[in-house]
Amino acid sequence: MSNIYEEHNTHRTKQEQASLVNRLKKIEGQVRGIQKMVEEDRYCIDVMVQISAVNAALKKVGFTMMEDHVNHCVADAIQKGSGEESVHELMNVIKQFSK
Repeated sequence: MSNIYEEHNTHRTKQEQASLVNRLKKIEGQVRGIQKMVEEDRYCIDVMVQISAVNAALKKVGFTMMEDHVNHCVADAIQKGSGEESVHELMNVIKQFSK
């Protein structure tokens, strides 16, 4: 996926980065749990509830990153005069994210 920025610098602190990574590791554990549930032939509804929980957790991570992107990257692009490109890029990602 192309990015309007030449460099892919982020403003995330080490603490923010660690928080996102920890959330993703928890999601990874949830996915492994679902895999085990399927291997154990667990009740379909129980598996689907866990799948729903993983989807919600991933969306939360995505929305956290999106909010951060808008507050920093898009706002910065607007101040520098390239806001239209940045908003267009963001809208394309939102369309993908909402599928």
